[in-house]
Amino acid sequence: MAGNSQRRGRRLTSKASAPKGTGGKNKDSLTGRGRTLPADERPWHKGYSGTEKLPQRTAWKQDKERRAAAEEGRAPKIGQPGSKDTTWGRGGGRGVPVGRGASGASGGGRGGKPTGRSGPRVAPGRKSNPSKDSPELLVGRNPVLEALRANVPATALYVAQGIDMDDRINEIIRTAADRGIANLEISRAELDRMTGGVLHQGVGLQVPPFAYQPFEDMVAAALEQQAPLLVALDGVTDPRNLGAVIRSAAAFGAQGVFVPERRAAGITATAWRTSAGAAARVPVAQVTNLTRSLKACREAGFMVVGLDADGDTDLYDLEAAVGPLVVVVGSEGRGLSRLVGETCDLTVSIPMISEVESLNASVAAAVTLAEVARRRSAEL
Repeated sequence: MAGNSQRRGRRLTSKASAPKGTGGKNKDSLTGRGRTLPADERPWHKGYSGTEKLPQRTAWKQDKERRAAAEEGRAPKIGQPGSKDTTWGRGGGRGVPVGRGASGASGGGRGGKPTGRSGPRVAPGRKSNPSKDSPELLVGRNPVLEALRANVPATALYVAQGIDMDDRINEIIRTAADRGIANLEISRAELDRMTGGVLHQGVGLQVPPFAYQPFEDMVAAALEQQAPLLVALDGVTDPRNLGAVIRSAAAFGAQGVFVPERRAAGITATAWRTSAGAAARVPVAQVTNLTRSLKACREAGFMVVGLDADGDTDLYDLEAAVGPLVVVVGSEGRGLSRLVGETCDLTVSIPMISEVESLNASVAAAVTLAEVARRRSAEL
């Protein structure tokens, strides 16, 4: 047969014809959409003034969100005036919900930035990327009981089916019922899924995001005490270390703990659990600049002491322990940063008998606070 009609890979269909034009029918799609509306004229923007009539679809969406929020017992997530996210903690009074911008900071503060987190995160360690305003799920019998005793606002109590009842569980269920908190009995497998595999001891309490104590208020409250004592953390990124330091601070009479906003651990469900609920009793503040906050403490009359393995002063020779004191604990790996170390009035080392490279940050804080408490009790 002539030609290549039988060769492999030959074309079996005709070539595609040239694309057809629109004939001018879609010329309107090329026209501009007019000017960009400013924020106060956009109904979906949080800066909307509310004077113009809402488009029908926007009004329908907002009404739907309000109904859903009412059914779930939360604030609506819409950018309309009057909508707020509920936060909790010591910033607005113990157990009293406060609005956005209640968290503390040194210097100019956080400038009204949201202090909480929004979104459906209910478990630490869960492989998701929750937004900064999501609720937390406190787990463990002691943390949950301490949170309820401190009147921390809560939205739901989760109890695993077949849980071993003891005095703590009975008090948790009774206190939650007295406060009108929804008590939900779920399977242990479901609670495991919600907590991301974290040990929960069969109970979890869903709470709004933590609201930090204003730094200036915490310093002023400490100075009113007979023996002012604060703890600062410099770049501690492990929430378990943060929780352990807060627990030690509560045990040895510190009036507050403050941490940097960035590159440092904050109060999460993991920190709550490690603190065994002590975060409900000890004020915790977030500061924008740790160095500037330490200088503010010095100006207020505190002696700032940094823990350093190569410190100039032995812990057992710390004469300043009986006066107003700020103990600065460095990060797990590099210790005190350069600027923080230069800001400290003196650096203190913990004497050790055996050759150990360094102590864990929370252990070093506990040893130091115990020695400070011992010296102060001897002075009384």
